[in-house]
Amino acid sequence: MQTAQFWSGRSVLVTGATGFLGGWLVRDLVDLGAEVVALVRDGSPNCMFVRDGLAARVRTVQGDLADPALLLRTLCEYEVDTVFHLAAQTLVGVAKSDPVGTLEANVRGSWNLLEAARQARTRQIVVASSDKAYGIQPVLPYREDDPLRGEYPYDVSKSCTDLICRMYARTYSLPVAVTRCGNLFGGGDLNWSRTVPGLIRSTLRGERFVIRSDGKFVRDFLYARDAAHAYMVLAEALAGDASLAGEPFNFSLEHPLTVLDLVRKILTMMRRTDLEPIIQNTASSEIREQHMLAEKARRVLDWSPRYGLDQGLAETIQWYTKFLSRDGQLPATRETA
Repeated sequence: MQTAQFWSGRSVLVTGATGFLGGWLVRDLVDLGAEVVALVRDGSPNCMFVRDGLAARVRTVQGDLADPALLLRTLCEYEVDTVFHLAAQTLVGVAKSDPVGTLEANVRGSWNLLEAARQARTRQIVVASSDKAYGIQPVLPYREDDPLRGEYPYDVSKSCTDLICRMYARTYSLPVAVTRCGNLFGGGDLNWSRTVPGLIRSTLRGERFVIRSDGKFVRDFLYARDAAHAYMVLAEALAGDASLAGEPFNFSLEHPLTVLDLVRKILTMMRRTDLEPIIQNTASSEIREQHMLAEKARRVLDWSPRYGLDQGLAETIQWYTKFLSRDGQLPATRETA
């Protein structure tokens, strides 16, 4: 799958194009000849969408998910075939401090888009959910038929989005499918509060990284380039098999690690094991252990990750080393290569 024949000339709407994963997805789509329309609310001048010149290669609609009329007009005016819905409030800490804003963005924003897609008769819609939609489960790894048990604000917003997608698929035969990915990492993530970019930046600066939790939280991971590939594979499969409407799919490396293990792996790769992390142990309103099974994606979609953890991390370290050096965000006297 992910063929130029399928994507060439195809009209594709990407929400969240200025985000971390959005940048990788838009890049792959335009490289395959898709006619991308990006819904843009705002974005840092350092985001991939702007910095890598992607904005000049797509058509941009200024606005956000709170405007149903704009969404419907965009889908109809550009005769959109395929939608990738990535726009969301994605930070757990922000969700805790602003639950209403998070629910407005993630839940209302999703139903606004799905309703517009229903009216516009859009052919495929792929919606970004999260492993956090599962909430706390008595048995791991997560499987797609596990109940959705979100309890904390961000998790609930994703549980709700999943159910709304299923409602539109089952009630209105809307061709929508859902992705549930492990923790994404890769170049282009400028949310320094996240472990991987925050750790790499601290290490390049010769600083000890602060772990908010006790370091023993377990997480699943997936390289952003593999996630972008997964989204496109799912859209192609949905185009050929209407029975996939309403279905969720897990995507991960199936290689769970504690936060502390991941931190020490990256420090070893960067040859800075002397920078022992500081364990703050202040994290709250987060699930302690999360990891998932991606067997359904392998079986139904013939998908598998193309990058192992070490290769993905190596490329990620290289990306941030170049990015931070170029922007003068590293001490001039430090060796950064």
